[in-house]
Amino acid sequence: MIAALAMVALIGCIAWAGAAGGLAFLFSVVLPYVAVAIFVVGVIRRMVYWAKSPVPFRIPTTGGQEASLDFIKQEKWDCPCTKGQTVVRMLLEVLTFRSLFRNTHAEVLLNDPVNKGPRVVYYSSKWLWVFALLFHYCFLVVFIRHFRFFLDPVPACITFIESLDGLMQVGVPRFMVSGGLLLVALLFLLTRRLVNERVRYISLLNDYFPLLLLIAIVATGICMRYFDKADIASIKVFIMGLVHLSPVSAAGLPSLFVVHLTFVCVLLLYFPFSKLMHMPGIFFSPTRNAPNDTRRVRHINPWNPPKQFFTYAEYEDEYREFMAEAGLPLEKQPEKAAE
Repeated sequence: MIAALAMVALIGCIAWAGAAGGLAFLFSVVLPYVAVAIFVVGVIRRMVYWAKSPVPFRIPTTGGQEASLDFIKQEKWDCPCTKGQTVVRMLLEVLTFRSLFRNTHAEVLLNDPVNKGPRVVYYSSKWLWVFALLFHYCFLVVFIRHFRFFLDPVPACITFIESLDGLMQVGVPRFMVSGGLLLVALLFLLTRRLVNERVRYISLLNDYFPLLLLIAIVATGICMRYFDKADIASIKVFIMGLVHLSPVSAAGLPSLFVVHLTFVCVLLLYFPFSKLMHMPGIFFSPTRNAPNDTRRVRHINPWNPPKQFFTYAEYEDEYREFMAEAGLPLEKQPEKAAE
């Protein structure tokens, strides 16, 4: 946790110092191009690698009754046996995090009054599912809203989403609900890693770093919108220049914007090599994208190379003398022993 926090703080300090020291062009023009190139190449490379990886067996995870006799009800979405059912399962997994919704919490009661001793108790735990769903959908809304900086004119669909997001009409500029909820969800996920002893025990640097980096991105974005009051028009002109591969001068850009942009670029650089690749990776997961039909269809591994079989008679001919010395039973004795 401390190392990840120090890394994020160091990145922010370097970007701030670079913007104040005349290196805004490096952090706001060169770094974004490099980050986008590495992000695109890295993601495509990982996806091609997963697509080419052999899956010799059907290994879907199941959570209910599989297809059996007609009078036994099948859990079609938790234990699909057809491609159509598998597609529905994938949609439920991607859009509603169904497997996370089924999450249960286990706790050991040391002095259970019923059993007069320790007992394991399971109960529903939906908080993680709620905040995970909240984080992903709020992040999606914020991501879509930011397209107003990359498009001119701004499409009506993005304007409509922005109007819904600021429907509360609180403050000037309007308070965007998605930004606030996104920060709350990220803080919950970070607090969970710090408070829950079992989760904290298995948490590593690559668990804390993306969380803190996302919090830094959201926090700097909120500060620019509500406190620093950055000039949105000049920022859009600058970003449109990047989009059209004709960058304008980075002079005059707010230092906080350079820090915010640097955090985003670091996220893009980190994404292809991190656990964040679960976003496209779920579509290549053999535990999710395959139907559970091992009892209906015979699966022959197409990647098996041709094998040269070694019969027992050939094996004994090859190692007969060694087997005789070891006292192993033989169907045919060595020639010297036979004489």
